[in-house]
Amino acid sequence: MARIIGGIAVSHTPTIGFAVDHNKQEESAWAPIFKSFEPMRRWLDEKKPDVLVYIFNDHVTSFFFDHYSAFSLGIDNEYGVADEGGGPRHLPPVKGDAALSRHIGASLMADEFDMSFFMNKKLDHGLFSPLSALLPFEAGWPTKVIPLQVGVLQFPIPSARRCYKLGQALRRAIESYPEDISVALVATGGLSHQVHGERCGFNNTEWDAQFVDLIVNDPEKLAEMTLAEYATLGGMEGSEVIMWLIMRGALSANVTETWRDYYLPSMTGIATLILENNARTPPVDTLSRHREHIARQLSGVEKLPGTYPFTHERSLNAIRLNSFLHKLIEPAWRERFKTAPQALYEEAGLTEEERQLISDRDWRGLIHYGASFFLLEKMGAVAGVSNLHIYAAMRGVSLEAFQQTRNQQVLYSVAGDK
Repeated sequence: MARIIGGIAVSHTPTIGFAVDHNKQEESAWAPIFKSFEPMRRWLDEKKPDVLVYIFNDHVTSFFFDHYSAFSLGIDNEYGVADEGGGPRHLPPVKGDAALSRHIGASLMADEFDMSFFMNKKLDHGLFSPLSALLPFEAGWPTKVIPLQVGVLQFPIPSARRCYKLGQALRRAIESYPEDISVALVATGGLSHQVHGERCGFNNTEWDAQFVDLIVNDPEKLAEMTLAEYATLGGMEGSEVIMWLIMRGALSANVTETWRDYYLPSMTGIATLILENNARTPPVDTLSRHREHIARQLSGVEKLPGTYPFTHERSLNAIRLNSFLHKLIEPAWRERFKTAPQALYEEAGLTEEERQLISDRDWRGLIHYGASFFLLEKMGAVAGVSNLHIYAAMRGVSLEAFQQTRNQQVLYSVAGDK
């Protein structure tokens, strides 16, 4: 089974990435930051976790307010560096572990956390700023990363209690993964700071010390606090430290603290922390029972002929094809699809198999490949093919024969009135 070896926590201020990119690690303003990172770098090098479950928040870069989720789990094979306004940092993309991500996602959903999931998104300094100081990257990152993005910028946001419970569910998810791998959790954010309004520049070093002590020794007390209390003590943006409770909730009740440090250079209190897990193996097989719990909702669906649940695995495997079809909602894209499809296939980087499936209007083959039906009906609308024609083709019968199985013989599609 997968083993949680421990957790580390660190602030994710952009100054860390700035110092890495401009070789300022030895300058007086930044040297204390990187000195405090050294024990974490050594710990990661010694433990060599196979995967980091990385808890962070995006800063309105890849996750905008028009569709803002509380908890978003990455399920991709890799994650690139986002452009935050001045061009992306020159870092290689970090590899994901899509299979473990899928397992974690299924487990969290089974435990009634209504997650959102993302692919094809680049990540900002919330992840890459501290990561670039924690791990060597010149020859490629030495470990895989599963990003867990927490929406803490647009209220209402998850409570401290909800974050702590998510961490406890995350532990069940990771430990029930059947592969023999080691996993470490990284929590980022904070400590005290506020970056907006007349209170901008607020810090509270006393609270920062209390918070770190409580996250180690009594996280339950932190889970009882309200967001207003976090904002009062640590600044409005400093309330993002509730993300540390996700990491702490995923660890054993008793942990071993092997490193702690703190430095306030400018706007944000920067803390570093290493907690080693002291988990014990229970005398009964709770992990198999949890895997059965995860699988319960779709158990038996495999017996249904001609039925292909649109799972994360199918979605990721067919993301290029589905992205191509999704863009048919754009007028310019669909006009090019009608007039010069081969050029569009080339631009989208479709494989020969994908091009053939689309050109042949092979509706059943597209479903088998991993296309979502709700994208096929968009292609049908563009191509002048009704939903009923698509249904009949998937059944392998003529339109007339399929219509005879319906109460009303009508044709329709999602095409507009033009």
